[in-house]
Amino acid sequence: MSQLRLAIAGLGTVGTGLIQITDEDRFSDMLQVISVSARSRDRERDVDISRFEWFDDPVAMASADGTDVFIELMGGEDGVAKAAIEAALHAGKHVVTANKALIAKHGLALARLAEEKGVALRFEAAVAGGVPVIRGLRDGLSGSKVTKLQGVLNGTCNFILAAMEEGRTYDDTLAEAQRIGFAEADPSFDVDGIDAAQKLAILGALAFGAMPSLDQIAPKGISTVSPEDLAAAKTLGLRMKLVAVLRRDGQGLAARVAPALVPLTSALDIGGGGENIVVADSDPLGRVAFSGPGAGRGPTAAACVADLVTISRGSTGPVFARPTGTIDQSPDVSPDAEPVPHFLRFEVEDVPGVLASLADILAKENISVETIRQSPADNGASRVEVVITTHEAPTAALLEAARHAESLDHVLSRPSVYPILREDT
Repeated sequence: MSQLRLAIAGLGTVGTGLIQITDEDRFSDMLQVISVSARSRDRERDVDISRFEWFDDPVAMASADGTDVFIELMGGEDGVAKAAIEAALHAGKHVVTANKALIAKHGLALARLAEEKGVALRFEAAVAGGVPVIRGLRDGLSGSKVTKLQGVLNGTCNFILAAMEEGRTYDDTLAEAQRIGFAEADPSFDVDGIDAAQKLAILGALAFGAMPSLDQIAPKGISTVSPEDLAAAKTLGLRMKLVAVLRRDGQGLAARVAPALVPLTSALDIGGGGENIVVADSDPLGRVAFSGPGAGRGPTAAACVADLVTISRGSTGPVFARPTGTIDQSPDVSPDAEPVPHFLRFEVEDVPGVLASLADILAKENISVETIRQSPADNGASRVEVVITTHEAPTAALLEAARHAESLDHVLSRPSVYPILREDT
C-alpha cells in the first residue's frame, strides 16, 4: 500500500473535513495533502492550510507535478470542475469527486478517459453521502443481477416532509430548512427531485449498465404536497417520501422520482433527517438495503477517504463496474407504470351522491377500491374529506380518474393522488 499525495480543490465543509481525517495518525503513512485550491485563500477555516502549496487555479493544480490524486469538491456540472477533472485524468492522475451533477451528466465520458489512462475515477460520496452504495453495487452485488432499485436519496425533502407531517406548511418548513442550512437559497435542485434523479442515473449505470438522462427520468418534486395529505396518510399507517425507482422493464428501464407513500414499517421509512436508503432487488441474492447518513461534512468526507483507501490498494476500474464502452448512453426509459396501490384524498361538499360519483369514476378506469373513509363534517360545515385507497393500478389511470373527479360540481379542490409502495412492490 503506497502513500498517495493529494491535491484538493474546494475547501468548504467537506474539503476541510477531509483534511481533518487525513491528519489522523491512522492515515499518516497512506495519505498526504500536498496542495489545495479554493475561491478564497484568506477565508477563516478550522484547519491550517498554510502548510500546503496554494493554487489560485484548480485546473493548473490538477495537472501539476508532485501529486497522485486530484480531489474535486467544488461542485457544478460543467465549468471549472469538469475542466479540472479532465486535466487531472489527462495528466495520468487518479480522481475522487463528490460531484453527483457532473457524474450524472459527464460521468461516462470521464470514465472512458480514466480507463484510457489507466487511472481511477471514484465518486462514492456523490450518492447517499457516507453510505457505501456505489461500492455495494459495484462490488458486493457483482455476482447478482439487479432487477430493481428504490431509494430515498434527498435529505432536504426528508426534513421538509417530516415537518409538514406535524401540520406545518410547505413554505414555512422550506424557510426553516434554508435558515438552518438544510436547503439552498434556490431549493429547486432538491425539492423538484433533480438531485434524486441525478443520483438515480448514476446508480442505473452501476446496476443496469445504462445511464438515463434527467429528461428521461422526468422527476416530480414535493411542492404540491399538503399537510392535509400527510395527516390523512398517517392515519392509515403511511408516510410520505420522495422515492426514486429504477427497474428493468422488458428490454429497457422504467423510472420514477416522485412523492410516494410507504408503510411506517417499511425500510423506506427512514425518519425525517439526512438519512438515505437504497433498496436493491437482485437475483439470486434477493433484497439488500444500504442506509445511513446521506449528507454532511463527516459522512461525505469519510466517503472520499474510503475512495482514497481503495486507490491506495491499487484498485482503478472499470469506473462503473464494467467497461464504459458497454454502458448504454441512451437507454430506452419509460415512466414507471408498474401497477401499485394508490392513495387519493378529496375535499368535497357533504351532499348525497358524492361517494357514488367518485366510485363510478374509479370504476370506469378499472380501479378497484380497497378502503374508503369520509371525515365527519366539522361543526356543521359542508366541506368534508374523503380518503380512498385502491388495489393495484397504474398511476396514469389514477391521474385520469382524478382529472374527471375534479370537474364534478361537489369536488372542491384538485384531488391528491400518490402511489403506495409496500414491501412487495
